[in-house]
Amino acid sequence: MKKIWQNYKSTIILLGAIIIGALVGIIFKEKAAFLKPLGDIFINLMFVVIVPLIFLTITNAIIQMPNPKRLGKIMSRIIIVFVIMSVISSLIGVVSTYAFPLVERENSKILNLLDANSVVDTKVSVLERTASLLTVNDFTGILSKDNIIALLVFAIIFALAVRKSGTKGETVAKLISSLNTVILNIVNIIMYYAPIGLGCYFASLIGTYGNSIAVGFLKTFIVYTVVSLLVFFIVYSIYAFLAGGKKALKVYWQNILAPSITALATCSSAASIPVNIKASKEMGVSSDIANATIPMGTSFHKDGSVIGSVFKIMFLVYLFNTNPSIWSVIGVSLLATLLVSAIPVGGGTISEMFIISLMGFPAAALPILTIIATVIDAPATLLNVVGDTSASLLVGRLVDGSKFLKTE
Repeated sequence: MKKIWQNYKSTIILLGAIIIGALVGIIFKEKAAFLKPLGDIFINLMFVVIVPLIFLTITNAIIQMPNPKRLGKIMSRIIIVFVIMSVISSLIGVVSTYAFPLVERENSKILNLLDANSVVDTKVSVLERTASLLTVNDFTGILSKDNIIALLVFAIIFALAVRKSGTKGETVAKLISSLNTVILNIVNIIMYYAPIGLGCYFASLIGTYGNSIAVGFLKTFIVYTVVSLLVFFIVYSIYAFLAGGKKALKVYWQNILAPSITALATCSSAASIPVNIKASKEMGVSSDIANATIPMGTSFHKDGSVIGSVFKIMFLVYLFNTNPSIWSVIGVSLLATLLVSAIPVGGGTISEMFIISLMGFPAAALPILTIIATVIDAPATLLNVVGDTSASLLVGRLVDGSKFLKTE
């Protein structure tokens, strides 16, 4: 119980603050707006840290990326399985959110969150829009939260340049690594204020824009949880059956409990890696496949986060009454999920800013996505972890054939 409290402490405190904020907004209505400055402090702190956080995190990840000898067949099959499973997850998210609208826009006041910079000019060509997203015409533009995609591109180029510099770039690599540790700790410090900031922001939000948005968060949690359970029990069982028939389905359910409990207890995909690898091997997946699939999946395959990204996008779509194409929702959700780090609350900030930037929503919507991420964190982690276990079975089948289970 003590360990569970330690792992869920931040989430529980945040949820408690959000609930208190909701009650304050419902009771005091528009008078609760006087708390908005306390919420603005949290938003401003996150806006200040977002640029160095993105640059240092992405740059450090690429610099530190090793160059191991890869088994071509295993790696190619892993990529195929990850892509297919992620696309299926995004489709599940789209179907769920189209079937059950997450929130209703009660009145036009919510549009006050929009500003001129968040409106996409439909007269601009696709190439011009792409160029403006990927690049800026002045270095100072990179330092703005309004140019997240360009910042990502620059971070990747910078990291590749450091790697290409060899030994001469080692000093810079060490500096980036050190600064990345510092900036992550800055985020952790800011998150200490998150319960106050988000609680006050939520009170002001509900008091100003109505109770429907509070109901929207509750509905989002309920719908997401139901979808997660359906994926956990049905979709992953189908994957196991496709991998190895009744035999694989049986060993899957015999060994999936430990990774599931670990995911729920720690709320961290990274913390679940050891027990997940062990479970995959006990199912009969070969060691080389399990050792490659599970760690890679933690970074590049997150079914729960993919579905969660769709829910975040569609929540804002309903809130701001926009009408994006299904394919843009799927594409952005898949790309955004690659930016979600495998840690508890706070790991999705980069992903959420990516969603806001690419979908043309106002930056002021960031706390809304943070609340959604907090609400769905536990079931999302469960799907992220168990999805990798299912993937290891499918990869084993594609690499070693129908007799891939070592128990056979």
